[in-house]
Amino acid sequence: MPDLSKGVIRYMITMAVADTMVCVFNVTLGNVFLYHFPRSFLAHTSTCRLGAVIQRSSVQFSVSSTVSFTIDRCIAICSQKLKTKYCTKRIAAVIISTVCVFSFLMHIPAYFQYEPQSVVDGVQWDCSTVTQYYSSPAWQAYRWLSNSFVAYVPLPLLLLLNSLTARHILLASKARRSLKRRGVGEVRDPEMISRRTSIILLFAISGCFIALWAPAMIIGIFSQFTTEFTFDAEKSLYLAIRISVLLMYLSSCANTWIYALTQRRFREELMKVLKYPFMVLFRFF
Repeated sequence: MPDLSKGVIRYMITMAVADTMVCVFNVTLGNVFLYHFPRSFLAHTSTCRLGAVIQRSSVQFSVSSTVSFTIDRCIAICSQKLKTKYCTKRIAAVIISTVCVFSFLMHIPAYFQYEPQSVVDGVQWDCSTVTQYYSSPAWQAYRWLSNSFVAYVPLPLLLLLNSLTARHILLASKARRSLKRRGVGEVRDPEMISRRTSIILLFAISGCFIALWAPAMIIGIFSQFTTEFTFDAEKSLYLAIRISVLLMYLSSCANTWIYALTQRRFREELMKVLKYPFMVLFRFF
């Protein structure tokens, strides 16, 4: 059990790090800072290209770490044989390292997706998508592959894993309830309450991921079959894209909070933090 808990802690830390990367690189630097400082070093073409790789890798890392943790929990609950071999801190470290390297290597081609938008005094500024990006078969294959690993594959995979886990919990709970009713009658069972909470947690994660990723996935599929894909602020498509990106970034931190809030000790420490300012004022007066 200590070995298993250390593996879970590693997954939780990894999801927290991945979500922080999304908040820093995608939201703070890629949107807020670049918007208010359009002629900063981030606007250089080389920095812009590197930023595209890091931003996409951060989103990929966030999604992949969530899927990896879900697989670990599914195996831990549904298969006692694989639990002792797979759900360990060593396997967790290997999977986390593999996911991290894969997330970065997967989006290296994004560096070559852009070209300088303008050249001022020999300095290349901003990024403009190369014309071959929407016509070349190689770029089309890359778009489908990257979108598949970011949204198309994780979404149904999370649904499948959480459904299997929920089914196993329901069957185990039904058998446990049958055994306890044979001689005891209706008794409040803490284990049943814990399993019911686990089911609610699983469906909350699935529903949150689907709700926040569905707009981006729909627009991504739409963009594959249309050439009317311009970033004109006066068009409704632009507004839909920005909203879908906002929801996608919000999804990066939602699962970590859902997992964390279900932990009793985390809730206790959080309540202590929230109560501390009021306790200080109470003692002062």
